[in-house]
Amino acid sequence: MALLMIPMTCFGSILATFQPCQTPDDFVAATSPGHIMIGGLFAIHEKMLSSEDYPRRPEIQKCVGFEISIFLQALAMIHSIEMINNSPLLSGVTLGYEIYDTCTEVTVAMAAALRFLSKLNCSREMVEFKCDYSSYMPRVKAVIGAGYSEITMAVSRMLNLQLMPQVSYESTAEILSDKIRFPSFLRTVPSDFYQTKAMAHLIQKSGWNWIGIIATDDDYGRLALNTFAVQTTANNVCIAFKEVLPAFLSDDTLEVRINETLEKIIAEAQVNVIVVFLRQSHVFNLFSKAIERNINKIWIASDNWSTATKITTIPNVKKIGKVVGFAFRRGNMSSFHSFLQHLHIFPSENNKALHEYAMLLSACAHVKNSDLSQCIANHSQGTLAYKANEDMEKNFSLRNDFLWDYTEPGLVHSIQLAVLALGYAIRDLCQARDCQNPYAFQPWELLDVLKNVTFIDEGNSFHFDAHGDMNTGYDVVLWKEIDGHMTITKMAQYDLRNDVFIITDQETKNEFKNLKQIQSKCSKECTPGQMKKTTRSQHICCYECVNCPENHYSNQTDMDHCFLCNNETHWAPVRSTRCFEKEVEYLNWNDSLAVLLLALSLLGIMFVLAIGIIFTRNLNTPVVKSSGGLLVCYVILLCHFLNFASTGFFIGEPQDFTCKTRQTLFGVSFTLCISCILMKSLKILLAFSFDPKLQSFLKCLYQPIPIIFTCTGIQVVICTIWLIFAAPAVEENVSLPRVILLECEEGSILAFGTMLGYIAILAFICFIFAFKGRKLPEHYNEAKFITFGMLIYFIAWIIFIPVYATTFGKYLPAVEIIVILISNYGILCCTFFPKCYVILCRQEANTKSAFLKMIYSYSSQAASSLAISHVSLDSTNSNITMTDPSSGGRSATRQESKDLQAQAFAHICRENATRVSKILPRKRISSI
Repeated sequence: MALLMIPMTCFGSILATFQPCQTPDDFVAATSPGHIMIGGLFAIHEKMLSSEDYPRRPEIQKCVGFEISIFLQALAMIHSIEMINNSPLLSGVTLGYEIYDTCTEVTVAMAAALRFLSKLNCSREMVEFKCDYSSYMPRVKAVIGAGYSEITMAVSRMLNLQLMPQVSYESTAEILSDKIRFPSFLRTVPSDFYQTKAMAHLIQKSGWNWIGIIATDDDYGRLALNTFAVQTTANNVCIAFKEVLPAFLSDDTLEVRINETLEKIIAEAQVNVIVVFLRQSHVFNLFSKAIERNINKIWIASDNWSTATKITTIPNVKKIGKVVGFAFRRGNMSSFHSFLQHLHIFPSENNKALHEYAMLLSACAHVKNSDLSQCIANHSQGTLAYKANEDMEKNFSLRNDFLWDYTEPGLVHSIQLAVLALGYAIRDLCQARDCQNPYAFQPWELLDVLKNVTFIDEGNSFHFDAHGDMNTGYDVVLWKEIDGHMTITKMAQYDLRNDVFIITDQETKNEFKNLKQIQSKCSKECTPGQMKKTTRSQHICCYECVNCPENHYSNQTDMDHCFLCNNETHWAPVRSTRCFEKEVEYLNWNDSLAVLLLALSLLGIMFVLAIGIIFTRNLNTPVVKSSGGLLVCYVILLCHFLNFASTGFFIGEPQDFTCKTRQTLFGVSFTLCISCILMKSLKILLAFSFDPKLQSFLKCLYQPIPIIFTCTGIQVVICTIWLIFAAPAVEENVSLPRVILLECEEGSILAFGTMLGYIAILAFICFIFAFKGRKLPEHYNEAKFITFGMLIYFIAWIIFIPVYATTFGKYLPAVEIIVILISNYGILCCTFFPKCYVILCRQEANTKSAFLKMIYSYSSQAASSLAISHVSLDSTNSNITMTDPSSGGRSATRQESKDLQAQAFAHICRENATRVSKILPRKRISSI
């Protein structure tokens, strides 16, 4: 690389750059000859100086506000071109350049574009008007730049006239990817679509959803704002405010708008994250005033200023808070660093920007490096008085490290890629042409090759996509204070294709965690178990947190809605974070009520066994014989045993077998029991009834075995039909909120009701017969106790019906068990306990003589009642008369009445003897 030297006496007392443009050559910032000329556009100055509100003459004014970082970008282009010229890439063909300072003004950039389009080697600076520019040869073959999107768009529309390739190193507006509007535009950086997408992803990943945006009022700012708004909506991020600042520093309202923006930031206290799409000069002014107001936020920096040393060196810049930015992917900077270290001035070099920097550096020769940038800024705002100094070159060379500090690696790499892309495209085009001849090819021919060029740099392959973009990706940077200085550190890489952040070290992960701890939300975060509730008047990010209702859950923060549990298998309480599996419930063997009922059932079985033993040991006593004998007693006791045993089928996990068995077993056994008791009632009534008509009816009706089999058989038929056509089965009842109830579905309520109704009919008939014989001999008569037993049965089942119909849950089977136990205990106690009492406690009454005496006593009373029913009193003569049916109705005397009474008594005794023989079938009583 050549070293450039120039005597200091070449500089006048006033820098020429500050004078208004007199000739087109005065307009050029830097130039170098070559076979193929490349144009360059850089905003080396931040604004144009004008004393008037608007220009009165169409002339280019002088530029002020020297931008060191942009000056370095122009040097990067020069360095890249020299690298190609010093390499064998173009084989003897050299690249030249013409670099123009746009002064951050569209009009100045368009003036430069006119110079680019002017005809080559023309004696006058002119642009010919033609209908076809295919053979038109302009001054340059391609243009690198500009930096700002608004300037780039204006220039590109002019360059499109001749399809001159324009490769930008910084313009990121998404609209520039439109090849219909900008067919000759390409860039070596991604579009704002990816940058805004990455920003929205970072904001969403950090848990922020309430942010502010500040942008410039130009094409770049408005387009970036609109694109970012779309991306934030897709990531559920809301924009609290959008502030737009004037695009030009010369605008008198800029300071007012910055103050208004800061007031808005202060007013929106909940907004702690602000995205900034501004130029570096705008950010410098904004931060300077934000520091004065002690505004501390998180600032999301666009690639435009994220690595700007001009801003990081603002005094007390750490007070503004944290800055997280997106920068273009950097490359190997060693070559450019070496270029800066050996940078000097050549006498033949036409680089006005370099000359101006030398003069500014000389004016600030005695200023420390930390204050050098501010000194340069102050001296570059007007006319610079300067005296030659023999130490200037020494001071200049000593300050080369200062330039390196202001270098933005991402932008330098983008400029290098732009120059390399042009170099490789020119190489491909010049393989069949003599490119030492400036007329060898037209710009539009270069554009065709450039669109498809692929080249390797530092082991990486680069090319332009269909939209003319080179999607190199982003580096995520964080501003950190190290040793009292603000340093830009790399946090992560952003992969455009996969939309992911690549984090390589634990320290970076900790930095991301620290960012997440800062809240920037409109509303308090809804915890798991809650959901967001918004109203139409509220912003989507402003909401209330309400608890998830029952059977709903949310397992993440800030859920828009709660998920519904599967009501059949799961449940959830209010404000639940998950669903719980429903517990399966049924009347378990371990349940306290089930244990109690089982104990009562076992007690009943023990009573049955005890009664069976007692009756077996007293088989030949009158009490046992009067109960129907051992066979009938055993059948009834067996029925009671089965009834007690059937309660066990109502407890435990329901199975199809138990569901079918429990009702059938109870129904058949209880029916058999009632049928046997019915026959006992008929037998007792037949034995002690003296009504001739009732006796005849009872004699015809009293057929024990057929009736028992018939009554029981009907119930068997009912149960069989029930089991065949609508058998009970296990059913999972999921209607309960927290449990799955395993229960036996009866299958057919009609069949169930028919079974119970049939038992009730038999019990009612039995009750009628028992009620008729309730006044028969006390110690040996069961009719009265059967009556009580049937009453207990009726009362229990009458209560059972409404209770069973209204009871719900696992204790429903317990209701039926209780009713079975009550009715079973009632009949058992009323039927057998009085007998056992006589057998065990009144053995003197359990003898044949006592039994015959009872018969005699009962017969005497019955005979007296029968005789008295034929006696009428003569109230006139006070004689007792008796009507004798055999005497034709005449009145009998007292003696005749006594004879008639004796005859009736004898008749009753004979009848009772016959009937008692039915009660005591093994002993025939012939006389009393």
